[in-house]
Amino acid sequence: MTSRSSSESTPSVAEGVARRKDHHLDICLDEDVGSGAVTGLGGFRLEYDALPEIDLDAVELGVTVLGRRLRAPLLVGAMTGGTDRAGTLNRVLARAASRVGIGMALGSQRAMIVEPALTSSFAVRDAAPDLPLLFGNVGAIQFNYGVTVDAVRRALEAVEADALNLHLNALQEAIQPEGDTRFAGLRARLVDAIPALGLPVLAKEVGSGISERAARKLACLPLAGIECAGVGGTSWAKVESFRAPTDSVKAEIGRRLAGFGVPTADSIRIARATFADRLVVASGGIRSGMDVAVALALGADVAALAKPLLEAAEAGEDACVHALETILHELAVICFCCGVTTPHELRSVKLIPPGGSFFDPTTNLAP
Repeated sequence: MTSRSSSESTPSVAEGVARRKDHHLDICLDEDVGSGAVTGLGGFRLEYDALPEIDLDAVELGVTVLGRRLRAPLLVGAMTGGTDRAGTLNRVLARAASRVGIGMALGSQRAMIVEPALTSSFAVRDAAPDLPLLFGNVGAIQFNYGVTVDAVRRALEAVEADALNLHLNALQEAIQPEGDTRFAGLRARLVDAIPALGLPVLAKEVGSGISERAARKLACLPLAGIECAGVGGTSWAKVESFRAPTDSVKAEIGRRLAGFGVPTADSIRIARATFADRLVVASGGIRSGMDVAVALALGADVAALAKPLLEAAEAGEDACVHALETILHELAVICFCCGVTTPHELRSVKLIPPGGSFFDPTTNLAP
């Protein structure tokens, strides 16, 4: 028997990344990857106004995000890329976002940095040339593993991104079988890297939230804003537990720590209090127009959702558009029933917190 060479028997780094991306999709679609915790958004109720004194048609959801006009304060959240299957899903999501008039965030572009031939799985502008806002996506930790500013800049240019999400995923990396966990010195590298990238840059968690401690450190960086991605939606620690050997320590820890972090509602309030007038994106378990409305009332400028749209995209572009249009109409009805004509005005609406009594709207944004 002729033995295979090591290059034939051992998958390349690019092949390993691509295999991981498809495995992530299967897990997110087929397994229970919820954190088992609550976002905190459902604990609040917006004050209903039975005499709103406005017309429903007067509600205008449009917002400007990083200089780009969106039909509503909503983004297709970061999901995937790096394989043919992921590329198909990205194009479905991009076309749906373009039809609805909202923005979109790509999944981690590390795969195309490692292997430029995978760029097509992230390139959505050809499918959706009118997409109003596109976020690229790179793990901040990659700057500690030899990825250069030039490499990231080329990746952003290749997909014609308007901005960049630098994602932070310490918990996921700690559970991931091939995780990158050398975070020492990363903040100092980001001080120089961020302004050199040439686009607006947001820091983005991936489902474990933003604490006050993290927010204070991040607010000192030259960031355009932050995406809080709090606990309550998909847990990437749990996703990685499905990829680890069943009886391994990492698999067990991933399950145990699925809900570790800061809930979405708390993350939004912390982010708004710390980032002042900079962009705050709410994500982490956003599932409905009411979730979006409460997130905006707590101080977010825009909300992002991912898993519900991934499931819809599997059914096709029209299903994805329907899911988005339903959320936007729900948000418009909520604004109408709160007596406000714009999403930003939801910050002036009283929130009924868990426990049931009203509190003054000026405290909505308090951490």
